[in-house]
Amino acid sequence: MSFANPDDDALRALFGRVRTIAVVGLSPQPARPSYRVAQAMQRHGYRIVPVRPLVDEVLGEKAYPSLADIPFAVDLVDVFRAAEHVPAIVEQCLALHLPSIWIQEGIVHEPAAQQAQAGGMTVVMDLCLLKEYVRLLTA
Repeated sequence: MSFANPDDDALRALFGRVRTIAVVGLSPQPARPSYRVAQAMQRHGYRIVPVRPLVDEVLGEKAYPSLADIPFAVDLVDVFRAAEHVPAIVEQCLALHLPSIWIQEGIVHEPAAQQAQAGGMTVVMDLCLLKEYVRLLTA
């Protein structure tokens, strides 16, 4: 079985039910893709929760060292970490019973994506959150 992303209707539905996005690996540097994507999604009305150790805040939001440290519900985990970190992030998501994970464009780890799906999560991989939002909801 190979991994397949949700279709456009499912992605639209995902964007519709998501309000809070935890961004794992969100950089405090404005030139970095993670910052630009998170800032744009924040402007589209989503609450961004930075997940990055050793950083106090990004985009005006308190940063947390790990997903487990976030004291409120998260609707989507957006991953800006190298592929070798994805299995551990999926494990955290499953342990916390988080509903969905978005593994950013250029990051592929099929076994971890399949594990997340098997655990009941909605999984998107190797697509840009912002590009898909713009393509599906602002056109």
